[in-house]
Amino acid sequence: MAEARKWRSWAKRLTWAAVVLSIGAVVAALIAAVGSGQEWWHFRSGFFVLRIAFYAAAAGGVIALAAMYVARRAEPKLVFVNLFALVVALAFLLYLGNLVRTARSVVPLHDITTNLDDYPRFYRLTVRDDNLANLPTQGRRELEALEPRERWKAIHREAYPDLRTIRVPWNEAETVRRAEALARERGWEIVTVDLEEGVVEAVDTSRFFRFKDNVIVRVRPVSEGGASMVDMRSISRVGTSDVGANARRIRSFLADLRESR
Repeated sequence: MAEARKWRSWAKRLTWAAVVLSIGAVVAALIAAVGSGQEWWHFRSGFFVLRIAFYAAAAGGVIALAAMYVARRAEPKLVFVNLFALVVALAFLLYLGNLVRTARSVVPLHDITTNLDDYPRFYRLTVRDDNLANLPTQGRRELEALEPRERWKAIHREAYPDLRTIRVPWNEAETVRRAEALARERGWEIVTVDLEEGVVEAVDTSRFFRFKDNVIVRVRPVSEGGASMVDMRSISRVGTSDVGANARRIRSFLADLRESR
């Protein structure tokens, strides 16, 4: 009897630890994201909490496995509780792990455009003062020798060779109208719509950390056929890397613009 009580006691303790660590990690991550988005603390503090939450979830998953083994012998009903904690921990670890994998797979740029030789310039929105600071050199001497703007262009060309000006069959005004409608569909905050200049400026806000990225769509007429050329630029307001978000935004937006009706 004493041995059975001991096993039941351990099963309960381990289960409690697994649930607290696994679910607590998710709650801590959500609080870190919401707090950063509300500017209660710096976003880097939020990232630090995410790192701690990752390790907590990993520990919770390991403890859940141990608790399941113990509970099978002493308290079978706790197996399902630990299974739930394990699923929560694994889902959270896979989510954060995918973000880390994505971040490491792209170069740390935050200013992305379809036209490096004649990039769209913002009208009402602004480009941050440190926009070209802390550009990566990847240990390459030829990049280190370049001034910041040229280094940005060189890295950008290698990283995103697929991002180019697109041609659409509509005139300038119609293309601007479609671009504005598409931006509103995406929930972006519209800042400027200028038919004469052929410009749509907007702000896109991320879901959790509420990061704000400045976006501009520039439309220019083609002399023949009433068609238009469309360029786009998307810049993160904070951070040195956008984890590929700006390039994904541009690709998705221009693909949908081509297919708009």
